[in-house]
Amino acid sequence: MRKLENFYHEDPHLKEILESYLDTDFFTWAHHELNTFGELCAGEIDERAVHTDREGQPKLIKYNRFGEEISEVWVNEGYKKTVEQTYNKGIVGYIHKEIPGLGTKGNYMYSYAQGYLLSQTEPGFYCPVTLSMATALLLERYASPDVKARFLPHVLSTGEVELYEGATFLTERQGGSDVGANETKAIQDGESYQLWGEKYFASNSGMCGVTMVLARIEGSGKGTKGLSLFAVPWRNDDGSLNGIHIRRLKDKLGVRAVPSAEVEFKGAKAYLVGEPDRGIYYMMEALNLSRICNAIASIGIMRRAYLEARNYAFQREAFGQPLAHFPMIKESLTRLASKQEVETSAVFHLVHLYDRVVSDDIPATEEESVLLRLLIAILKKESAEQAIHFSHEAIELHGGNGYIEDFVLPRLLRDAQVLTVWEGTANILGLEVLRLMNKHRAHEYFLAKMKKELSLVPEEFILLTIPVTEGIIKLEQLLTLVTTSNHDTQTYHAKRIAELMVHIFESVVALKDAYTFGGKRKRMIAEVFIEHTWKTTEWMDEEMKSVQYFDEIVGGKVRV
Repeated sequence: MRKLENFYHEDPHLKEILESYLDTDFFTWAHHELNTFGELCAGEIDERAVHTDREGQPKLIKYNRFGEEISEVWVNEGYKKTVEQTYNKGIVGYIHKEIPGLGTKGNYMYSYAQGYLLSQTEPGFYCPVTLSMATALLLERYASPDVKARFLPHVLSTGEVELYEGATFLTERQGGSDVGANETKAIQDGESYQLWGEKYFASNSGMCGVTMVLARIEGSGKGTKGLSLFAVPWRNDDGSLNGIHIRRLKDKLGVRAVPSAEVEFKGAKAYLVGEPDRGIYYMMEALNLSRICNAIASIGIMRRAYLEARNYAFQREAFGQPLAHFPMIKESLTRLASKQEVETSAVFHLVHLYDRVVSDDIPATEEESVLLRLLIAILKKESAEQAIHFSHEAIELHGGNGYIEDFVLPRLLRDAQVLTVWEGTANILGLEVLRLMNKHRAHEYFLAKMKKELSLVPEEFILLTIPVTEGIIKLEQLLTLVTTSNHDTQTYHAKRIAELMVHIFESVVALKDAYTFGGKRKRMIAEVFIEHTWKTTEWMDEEMKSVQYFDEIVGGKVRV
């Protein structure tokens, strides 16, 4: 079977997206860098990911040979090489500092393009990258000059100083998603604090140089409003543990590359970040960034699963013909290709909006800020669920081979499964949609924006807007019911609202791709996507567009 050689080269749609959002000089530079990184991801990083998953998983070394506690996490040499190569490419650093030779800072668009390529091979490692991105955001925005100077240059390192990976520790055993139940205490000790307590699901433990931790200062109130944010170095200046003890590493279903631990703080030295009563708000900013990372990892897994299924279908023969000869296979691949491209466009539209809102150049409007948070919630939910679906579909297309660990698909499915859990389950995201509706009128902004976008669709695409308009009517009817109902009724329908919204948004994105990028293939993708999303063909699909359009959308042979 043909091996994928360059994830960027094989994805012309990603190139189209980046070219439409980045200025000419930046795109020229990024195109070259991503081509190199895409080859690296499909090659040696992919090979090392297999080893890490199967034989080279992180291991806790609790004590040294003298019986002294050291709480170190061992990772294999290949993993260390992936860390070096990825961070030196600026996946975190170039968001915040000038790119050598280009004369300008990078942005999230470029970083997330790197993350998309990386997630096609090692979504487990993209978790530490995500945590480092969140740490950099929090330090740059809210840390004092002294704390910033102590940690930020290391978090942003691209090889010039020692790298500090980051982490964000929120979850405690008694609370889980209910962060307001957290009990970790912060006791002032001169200009710093001591932390006492535990975190129950602390990813990148032992690997991070600094972690951002929520804790409750003595005398502060209960609930989330009583939480403050702290920067906590993993080790003291002399290399000894900073009062941080790893109880055990979690034995996880997937994403085995990242060490996730139960951690105890016993007098760990910590530095307050920002205002004491704003900790939860700072961390929610980091959480929204991490949710976008989650969506990026999801579309990366979707892309890899589709590529594996597509290539296998062209090269595997059954009953005297390649699998791609059969109409049922053509339908599956055409639908996967269409959904993956549209969802990729939707997520990078979100990234573009995120770059706009977090930029200091022009203040964001209330509408932009609210729509950003709404899109984060609905796209994180949808993309995570689709990553599982795509992995399942690819396994089924491979048959028995898809269930064998010699193929990448079992790992993709195991890694995808966590994406519906990390950074908020579907239920939590549904509640977020409700909160944005009730507090910020998010549904009104959303409907106005979608109707405006549909009004701009050219005449030749008008027929495709009909099911989308009907979907908007259904959403308005549901919103009328929900906004006038009690809390139980609202929460019952929250996920239905999110699902309708994402179907409408992605359909609008599919239409916009069709008339802005142009070409027969983009129109075909829009047709297949909208008809399948809104089930306009019902059971009698006499036109069989997924089969008719197969050669144009998927290709009549493996594209190189």
